[in-house]
Amino acid sequence: MKLALVGATGLVGSEILEVLQEHQFPYDKLLLVASERSKGKQISFNGHGYQVIGLAEAVAAKPHIAIFSAGGSTSLEWAPAFAAMGTVVIDNSSAWRMDPSKKLVVPEINAKTLSPEDKIIANPNCSTIQMVLALEPLRQRYGIKRIVVSTYQSVTGTGKAAVDQMMAERAGEVNPPKVYPHKIDLNVLPHIDVFQPNGYTKEEMKMILETKKIFGDDSIQVTSTTVRIPTMGGHSEAVNVEFKQDFDLAEVRSLLENAPGIIVQDDPANFIYPMPITSHKKDEVFVGRLRRDESQPNTLNMWIVADNLRKGAATNAVQIAEYLLENKLI
Repeated sequence: MKLALVGATGLVGSEILEVLQEHQFPYDKLLLVASERSKGKQISFNGHGYQVIGLAEAVAAKPHIAIFSAGGSTSLEWAPAFAAMGTVVIDNSSAWRMDPSKKLVVPEINAKTLSPEDKIIANPNCSTIQMVLALEPLRQRYGIKRIVVSTYQSVTGTGKAAVDQMMAERAGEVNPPKVYPHKIDLNVLPHIDVFQPNGYTKEEMKMILETKKIFGDDSIQVTSTTVRIPTMGGHSEAVNVEFKQDFDLAEVRSLLENAPGIIVQDDPANFIYPMPITSHKKDEVFVGRLRRDESQPNTLNMWIVADNLRKGAATNAVQIAEYLLENKLI
């Protein structure tokens, strides 16, 4: 089993290495791959030293699986080259998500759609993953008519440069290098990714379009507002979901408690509810603040939190790879 990690020197790449170790992923050879400027860099992992190699060398090595976390342009250029060699690419960027010929996979929901012919598999957006995972057992039981979601997303979703900006601002540095158009520390930016002609941001449209694709249901109405907040290590979401049928809150709680990858934290009397600080470095999606929307029928309010670098990226990608091996799709 030859495994390549493309983008090994980035935030998500480092997280993927941790998840591979924690999950004891069964590779025989690990190739750590990055851009030309990082080529030759030494990375210590799991008691071994690895030299970072370039993309061309990695393609020539013909790995069985290549997990990509190197940005959309790199993926568009290089994923087909790996696939042409027979490698299965699991891509963390937005490059292939809405390509109708590519599967957009959250393993607990739709891994069964995968086949040996799928050589490029898309990992959904981080904020989409945690939302659809929490909604899936409820969708199966009640059907979903409409979703209204507002997100509160960590700076780690932008990358290391964004973390550096926030920490520099927190340290009182004058005019630190900026990733965001405004100060992020002690501030909130209702702006993630670029604005689209319809007034939504690209991040908001990702959540809308990806949700429909993962669920395989274009009839579900989705609207989204995505917001960047000065936290590290977790995205939070307020989700208002209108079902096709009425529901029982006790049954909702039971469905969530028994669903894979979900932990219910819903005891407001004891101040127990999901928070980014407690989801940090966890693989699961945390759900709480479960309550009926009293303004209209068949509608539930939820609070959903997950570590965006884990289930929102690294963990989901590794789980796809695990599914491929377990089901002999490689």
